[in-house]
Amino acid sequence: MDAPACAPPGEAGFGEADLCELVAATARELQRGLPLQAGVTPATTLDRDLGLDSLGRVELLLRVERAAGVALPEDTLQSAETVADLWRSVQRGRPLAAAGAPPAVRAGLEAPPPAPAAPSGNPAQAAQTLLQVLDAHLRAQPDRTHIVCLADGGETHIDHRRLADASAALAAGLQRAGLRPRETVAIMLPTAPEYFFTYFGILRAGGIPVPIYPPARASQLEEHVRRHTGILANAQAVFLVSGPEVMRVARLLQARVGTLRAVLTPQQLAAGGGMPRAVPVRGDDVAFIQYTSGSTGAPKGVALTHANLLANIRAMAATIAARPEDVFVSWLPLYHDMGLIGAWLGSLYVGMPLVVMSPLAFLARPQRWLEAISRWRGTLSAGPNFAYELCLARIDAATLATLDLSSWRLAFNGAEAVSPDTVLRFQQRMAACGLRPEAVAPVYGLAEASVGLLFPPPGRGPRIDRIVRDAFVREQQARPAAADDATALRFVASGRPLPGHEVRIVDAEGRELPERVEGQLEFRGPSATQGYWRNPEQTARLFDRGWLDSGDRAYAADGDIYVTGRVKDIVIRAGRNLYPQEIEDAVGAVEGIRKGGVAVFGRADAGSGTERLVVLAEQDPRRGRGAAGLREAVAHAVLDTIGEPADEIVLAPPHTVLKTSSGKVRRSACRELVEQGRVGAATPGAAWQWLRLALGAVVPWSKAAAQTGMDALFGLRASLLFWLFAPPVWLLTQFMPSPAAAWAWCRRAARALLRLAGTPVALQGLEHWPADRPCVLVCNHGSYLDGVALVAALPRPCVFVAKRELATQFVAGRFLRRLGAAFVERFDAMRSTADARRLAEAARGERSLLVFPEGSFRADVEMLPFHLGAFVAAVQAGAAVLPLTLTGTRALLPDGRWWPRRAALTLHIDAPIEAAAGEEPFAAAVRLRDAAQSAIARRLADAAEA
Repeated sequence: MDAPACAPPGEAGFGEADLCELVAATARELQRGLPLQAGVTPATTLDRDLGLDSLGRVELLLRVERAAGVALPEDTLQSAETVADLWRSVQRGRPLAAAGAPPAVRAGLEAPPPAPAAPSGNPAQAAQTLLQVLDAHLRAQPDRTHIVCLADGGETHIDHRRLADASAALAAGLQRAGLRPRETVAIMLPTAPEYFFTYFGILRAGGIPVPIYPPARASQLEEHVRRHTGILANAQAVFLVSGPEVMRVARLLQARVGTLRAVLTPQQLAAGGGMPRAVPVRGDDVAFIQYTSGSTGAPKGVALTHANLLANIRAMAATIAARPEDVFVSWLPLYHDMGLIGAWLGSLYVGMPLVVMSPLAFLARPQRWLEAISRWRGTLSAGPNFAYELCLARIDAATLATLDLSSWRLAFNGAEAVSPDTVLRFQQRMAACGLRPEAVAPVYGLAEASVGLLFPPPGRGPRIDRIVRDAFVREQQARPAAADDATALRFVASGRPLPGHEVRIVDAEGRELPERVEGQLEFRGPSATQGYWRNPEQTARLFDRGWLDSGDRAYAADGDIYVTGRVKDIVIRAGRNLYPQEIEDAVGAVEGIRKGGVAVFGRADAGSGTERLVVLAEQDPRRGRGAAGLREAVAHAVLDTIGEPADEIVLAPPHTVLKTSSGKVRRSACRELVEQGRVGAATPGAAWQWLRLALGAVVPWSKAAAQTGMDALFGLRASLLFWLFAPPVWLLTQFMPSPAAAWAWCRRAARALLRLAGTPVALQGLEHWPADRPCVLVCNHGSYLDGVALVAALPRPCVFVAKRELATQFVAGRFLRRLGAAFVERFDAMRSTADARRLAEAARGERSLLVFPEGSFRADVEMLPFHLGAFVAAVQAGAAVLPLTLTGTRALLPDGRWWPRRAALTLHIDAPIEAAAGEEPFAAAVRLRDAAQSAIARRLADAAEA
């Protein structure tokens, strides 16, 4: 095979043929020297043809970099499916000499001066929202480096000013695109500056961010689209912010999710610049929705408020004594709570720099993580157990000799089960790099608690508990084991509850258990979510009389909590609790089984009334071991580990075991795979998946196109009807003998117009309107069509109260005067007081007053504050206030648009509200205003939920 004319930037002597030979040699070595069934060509796939798992691919990339003399692009691990893909990455790589390390001392990373406004030196101490956190740092230290993004050998510095300016421009773009407050916006971006700008841009625009992960590999495309279609549909996302590199996937998602109005890039949103309209954001507003790993059919989105996040961040920061002089180094994905909250938002609150890299950069070369800690003098960092295991497996002694980890004061291990072996081996091996043993800190958290819940005391180091196996699996008693007990179970302490939070261990009936008895772990505290987004059934299951069910089992001992496993994953067989993690580790060590490719779960056995223990294990058919021998070896591994055999051993090809985006085994999904008989089913290639997804999108696209056409026809019809009706209605109104006659004529015309347009107004609650006396009707205001809808729906004539500016207009003024409208002053205080007296007199008349107490409306705010005038008039006249809630007109014709869209219109009349006998007049007016505003707000919220 001839080498191409254009050599890679590393060494001119390394060509495509050399790459094929290197791939073949690596595959043979990883397959214990067995010959390949066919030669390696550019079309050879790394997984299906060569059986390279994730660790094998990492090893291959490291060898390619050394042989070619280039640093491969960070997306290579994700994007390279074939040898040809890998060769293209080599050609895009940078010479290793140019990928040198940045200097250890960095300008802009020095500790900021103390902020005098905050007693503890943290300008954000009093912040109630994430936006206030950024604003506080912007005022106190705008030019201090907040984030350093490392990517492909380069770095980008982001200070507080740049984050604020860039996110403001993006927020303005979202508002121009039509984002309304409390609408959800999905973020599908890699780790890059644009991610940070987008997240805060959504918050600044009044929206709710929904982080989702970009597609991992082309071969997993269908799985990605299926899962994220369910997430986006549940979130009712209106926009998806994505990068150009995954725009095709984003378009496929848009075709399947009816609420998605547009797919946009950060660059498109920020191109127009400008400042966003101010949107009030409070501590109890949702700051983002974290979707937990689960079934595609019923995704669970944990809704977390600004108050939840800040409570969690403050508690974690206090526990670990975080300070601005710290440096957090992270590769954790920003779509996951540990990376988003623990690493980024925690760093922002404390005011310490965050050095961040892509997860792909870490997975491709695990030493990049430790190199960044060494070079940037990182003090805090975190990762799941597999990350520490990957460092142990893939970083050689020569690389370790170049590292200085003495600055690393806390190495958090969480997000998945913590292995005692990993903890001990990482302590021992990294001690040569200066890592103190007490720096290793196993922790526990979950999305429902924001992120963190249990932390050990800083500087204590990990605790490992050895307990008697039989007493634990049969009686759930965690009795300490003798030092020579080879069968003892080991669990790692996760620490103690964060300040202000509580945990308890309970049995199945909710009774609290004593120490060293295993049960269900429940918690409560200010970080706890209020529930799952648009999922009341799952929310109800989450709570137990004020406590939240973590879904995990644990026991307490000597002040620490030891988490033992997921409730749904533990297999109960013949009265014994069997823990999948332990069995999976043992089976994964069997020769011929892919490490990390094992799932253990239970299946109900109706005949015995207990559960069957099932082991699903991925085998490498090239390792030369027959299925019978491999199954026997797996059976021995299970028997040696738990003292009992497995009921069912299922051998499967590579990539069968399903995992979450963070690498956790999806045991329930694997159970479904086995029960449905889909183990061993061939995975279609990337091209075939693209074709199937494209064909599957034809129907949604066709429906969307048809809907667009119908919307256009509706807009055209409604507009033509309006202009056909408006001139004759206005003209005939001028000749009506009385306001009552004009009202009756306009009511018939308005009802005919809306009925012909296909949007009649449904009236609810008419029984609440007193028939024997006039009232003051107060209604929310959201569109120029509100008056038309009210005239059509209300059965009795009313006196419209309109702003005085309309009185001088020829068309609107003459029309409203013929209807008997009353005009009031909004700006001149003297005239406004006189108008209030006139309104009180009008309220004593025969017709009810109809008032928009907001005075105006805006597209970006559902409801403006109510003015007092109408309520003062009601108190002075002794009239009842009748709250009216009008829904649908804002969607039919929102502010800033002149092309109507189809919407269902409803007018709901609530029960009248009156001043109490002897109540002070002004206090009564305020109470009536607040009660009416609350009643209308509740109706609007109910309509939004529906």
